Amino acid sequence: MANRLFQSIIHQMKDAVDRVIGVIDESGSIIACSDLVRIGEQKQDFGQYSLMKDSGDVFFFGGYAYRRLDPSNNEYTVFAEGEDRTAEMVVRMVSVSLMNIKNLHDDKYDRASFLKSIILDNILPSDIFIKSKELNFNSSESRVVLLIKFQDKTDFLPFEMLQNMFPDRQRDYIITLGEYEVVLVMEVKPTTDQKEIEAVAARIIDTLVTEFYVNASIGISTVVDNIKDLGTAYKEAQVALDVGKVFESDKRYISYCNLGIGRLIYQLPATLCEMYLHEVFRSGSIEALDEDTLETIECFFDNNLNVSETSRKLYIHRNTLVYRIEKIRKLTGLDLREFDNAITFRVALMVRQYLATKYIPGKTKRLR
Repeated sequence: MANRLFQSIIHQMKDAVDRVIGVIDESGSIIACSDLVRIGEQKQDFGQYSLMKDSGDVFFFGGYAYRRLDPSNNEYTVFAEGEDRTAEMVVRMVSVSLMNIKNLHDDKYDRASFLKSIILDNILPSDIFIKSKELNFNSSESRVVLLIKFQDKTDFLPFEMLQNMFPDRQRDYIITLGEYEVVLVMEVKPTTDQKEIEAVAARIIDTLVTEFYVNASIGISTVVDNIKDLGTAYKEAQVALDVGKVFESDKRYISYCNLGIGRLIYQLPATLCEMYLHEVFRSGSIEALDEDTLETIECFFDNNLNVSETSRKLYIHRNTLVYRIEKIRKLTGLDLREFDNAITFRVALMVRQYLATKYIPGKTKRLR
């Protein structure tokens, strides 16, 4: 990783410095250089010579100026072409720049690993505060977790896709959990509302589709104000995805706070849900409802039990809708025009939908 990091920075410096510059590892091998053909070249006797020099000073050897990246060790050494004053200034400038960038990179990597340990419950709660202090991590910022699951294979790494979208490595952290699962821990303002976060999720999905031709689904947690709560936030994002697949399968992203009663149903034992379903519907009554009737019911609920608005949306006469509702009442014993009956019916339909995704012990097939 350091090789790629050094080469990226040196490549950007190449046009500003009229000398060949690069980085050598402790074995004397060039791992990054403004002259690409020299990468991999071995500098003979450099290692032994460098050990005799002051670790924090510039020294000259074989027509080049050298300075260790970290004065405390000889893991990496920066070089610049020439043995004059200009070469000395260039090697000092490049070494300081690379050292600062490496520290930021290492700090970022350590922070991401730290966050991964939190969300996966691989760190003791008592150690979270201590570790955050060591990493100079602000533990009281408001953050939200987005769990992104990729649905298609791709030649691009999910981590790299997301990293390009969120370049602020001090506020947003991309964490890889699997080949097709990535977590975004995003810092937000305390005043950020859920719609703003959902707008970010929508932008992620649109970018993945338009630029990488990849489909994904996103679960969004609630906003947490303490770093120790990120584990809980991650679980919320997981639940949002799982419940969304059952009750909101048409949505590409879903927030935990918008799951409503679906979250409660999802947490109930399947056998209890089956018992409730059999108590609400008369034997065979739900099976007697055809697809058109079920569509009518859903539209009636979506329009807040408003007969006129529902008939307009369905392009049917008002009396036709009333006839259908009456037919449902005779079959099920529930009048959808009464609020309590409507609530009971809506919950029962959601329970039926949930049971369709679960295997019930003693059954040979899934409920439909």
